[in-house]
Amino acid sequence: MKQKMKLTKTQIDYCMECGICTGSCPISRELPTFSPRQMIRQSTMKQDGGLLQSPELWACLSCARCSERCPVDIDFPEFIRSHREKARKTGNFPRESHHGVLQLAASLQTHNIKQQRTGWAESAGVFKDKGDYFYFVGCLPFFDITFRYLGLSPLNIARSVLRLLNKMGIEPVISNDERCCGHDALWCGNETTFKKLAEWNLKTIKATGAKRVLFSCPEGYFTFKEHYPKYVGELPFEVLHMTEFLARELPNAEVSFQPLSKDVVTYQDPCRLGRCSGIYEPPRRLLQLFPETQLIEMERNRENGLCCGTSAWMECSSCSKAMQVERLQEAIQTGAQTLVTACPKCQIHLMCALGTMDQDLKVTDIYTYLDERLKKE
Repeated sequence: MKQKMKLTKTQIDYCMECGICTGSCPISRELPTFSPRQMIRQSTMKQDGGLLQSPELWACLSCARCSERCPVDIDFPEFIRSHREKARKTGNFPRESHHGVLQLAASLQTHNIKQQRTGWAESAGVFKDKGDYFYFVGCLPFFDITFRYLGLSPLNIARSVLRLLNKMGIEPVISNDERCCGHDALWCGNETTFKKLAEWNLKTIKATGAKRVLFSCPEGYFTFKEHYPKYVGELPFEVLHMTEFLARELPNAEVSFQPLSKDVVTYQDPCRLGRCSGIYEPPRRLLQLFPETQLIEMERNRENGLCCGTSAWMECSSCSKAMQVERLQEAIQTGAQTLVTACPKCQIHLMCALGTMDQDLKVTDIYTYLDERLKKE
């Protein structure tokens, strides 16, 4: 069972004299009243009701930029997450984006409902019901319906992953019984829904006999690796993000790529993959497989990368949009033709903002980028 987060007196004393977190926070740059340090100060008071009733409790992106630079290693995203659970009990709820449809989808999946999650895979490649590799598709089928208005199909990520794995001789398990990983429920303070989803997924994966679970979504990967063991116990399988798996295995696999025209690209580090999980180099190594691809870094990259602007489908605002536009402008300044990311939410958010700008920039995911270069036989 998980343990509640508790700050030490040394951490609190140092924090009150510092302020690096506020100076590092992308939200604080757009909303001057937002201060991680002041929120920690509020929590140390005997009556912390002010913090639990504050709308700013939901404004935090949990991007971990503050924690990356904190001199006393305060895990501010976890601090925020634990207080959100308490805030919900007092009647303080976040503003849900997209009319709450994605939160509703996650809630429905806690029930014994029949799903059709594999229809896309039947036309994309070969998969199994049981086997050593389980591909955790996550919420891509739901994103595919919700974000069609942006002119993109998030399921293309899954199609590309399946084709890449098949080319490597891997026929992964893809299951209709899979559920949302619970990331968004957890970060919205809905611990009950998260735990139900986690227990369901663990049961589903164990029944397939899988030894490795592969994730194309950073949030699913981070949630399984960091939070599942705290709620449902040690996992009986290995958890790998698809970029680290492909970067390790693809160069030695008998997979042929076809040269395409010269392309200048830049890479967006997803918060859950980069700062939260420490995976920076595998995606870059994959892009560098192609001689015709020139990777140029944005000014802020790796641990300093700028978040795409929203978290857990809530609190999308003018502040979020300003951050997204700022990030796109940073990408454009590199001279890149293509902005590549390894997170479906980054792609969705940045494409949404790009629609408000008159700029010739392509935003794509890294798996589609690889798949487009596969030799088609």
